[in-house]
Amino acid sequence: MILIDDFIQGFSENSPNQRDLQPWEIIDNLKEILHNMISHLGEDYKIEDGIAVHKTAIVEKGVVMTSPVIVNKNCYIGANAYFREGVYLDNAVKVGPGCEIKSSILCAETAVAHFNYIGNSNLGKYINFEAGSIAANHYNERTSKKISVVHNSIIIETGTEKFGSLVGDNSRIGANAVLSPGTI
Repeated sequence: MILIDDFIQGFSENSPNQRDLQPWEIIDNLKEILHNMISHLGEDYKIEDGIAVHKTAIVEKGVVMTSPVIVNKNCYIGANAYFREGVYLDNAVKVGPGCEIKSSILCAETAVAHFNYIGNSNLGKYINFEAGSIAANHYNERTSKKISVVHNSIIIETGTEKFGSLVGDNSRIGANAVLSPGTI
């Protein structure tokens, strides 16, 4: 079993209902989790059609968000970013222009520079994805699309066809890097 708190400090404290779920199970259930969270948000959020944006967040022109989405305090989303199928941005997350984020959690003070793709992933705190980086979430070229992960030299079958990465706190992903599906 992979304990997400071993990679993202305090994750379970902020998300106690997900404590016993594997990282890919959290992502598989993210839409439902976010809809539930949105129903408990306060007046500091503008909530419309399943999209909740904190009043201190900056959202530039041309950003497209598909419900459910939660954007927390002091986030910045650059022009023409695209959020789809469930996105959660913790406090002070920066998403650069032209990024696509799909079914992912980005924890506090993480930065995803311009022209990145983050698919079906859990990103910890204080991470930097430089420009053009990708967290791939699907094996298009394989006959078997099921994703497996390697943890402590053990191969774990996720049972899902869509899982990107679990990236721990303080990680740095270089420009134009590609993380294969199931990267930890």
